[in-house]
Amino acid sequence: MFQFLPEDILPDNMLIAIALDNACAMGILSSRVHVTWALATGGRLGVGNDPRYNKSRCFETFPFPVRGAHSERIAELAEEIDAHRKRQIAEHPGLTLTGIYNVLEALRLGQPLTAKEKVINEQGLVSLLKSRHDELDAQVLAAYGWSDLAPAFAKGALDESTRQTLRARLVTLNAERAAEEAAGTIRWLRPEYQAPDASPAKAAPKQTQTEVGIEDTAAASPDAKRPWPANLPEQMRAVAEVLGGAGTALAEADIAAHFTGCGPWKRRLPQIIDTLVALGRARKAQGKVQAM
Repeated sequence: MFQFLPEDILPDNMLIAIALDNACAMGILSSRVHVTWALATGGRLGVGNDPRYNKSRCFETFPFPVRGAHSERIAELAEEIDAHRKRQIAEHPGLTLTGIYNVLEALRLGQPLTAKEKVINEQGLVSLLKSRHDELDAQVLAAYGWSDLAPAFAKGALDESTRQTLRARLVTLNAERAAEEAAGTIRWLRPEYQAPDASPAKAAPKQTQTEVGIEDTAAASPDAKRPWPANLPEQMRAVAEVLGGAGTALAEADIAAHFTGCGPWKRRLPQIIDTLVALGRARKAQGKVQAM
């Protein structure tokens, strides 16, 4: 369970603290999409084999959906859920988050409530909290483009088939994001902090005015030899430019011949080619590579 904490809280070593003030991110982490991922990737601990959230496996590998039309509503629901729980617990000191969510899970399973659980349901307005979580799940699924799973979520507890489908899609998306990052595209969660100098304008190919019109310098002189770039994003871009300017399929040796440089840089070339193929930027056939 994720919640916003005030700045005067000093988390101890057993509390996972995520430095985000983004309600949309908290909403996504609070959805059953993330719960399914965390239960599959996290560890287990103790006699009860209880799930244990591991930040490097559960959070850092989790592929967030791309920001879009559903982000605002996800953020609103996350704020409402957080405020609802804090308000009800403040009004009823005997309430706990654990008790509230045990009742919420019983409601999802359609189980009859005990006398104690009925009190928790009434004091915590758990049925109302459940409706907000249900809408949150639907909005997060829509953000991923996976609304086909919404009917299974609406039934209550997720069946194993739905969980397997969801895990498979998240693993596939995780692999796609890894390929993107290898190609130099990173979807920052806190771009204003993590990449303050990054902007699409800086990453775009430079344009130069010529006497006959506009010419893209990235595509100019494809046959000219160039130094092998120092960093991976530039290496990816350089190989893509060579393939795009060739107009025909090239063998790996032909691609390497477009670059100069000393050292073991050629050993990275097959990995870069495979990444471009995985991203749909190139295709491989009969030992040769061609731009898409």
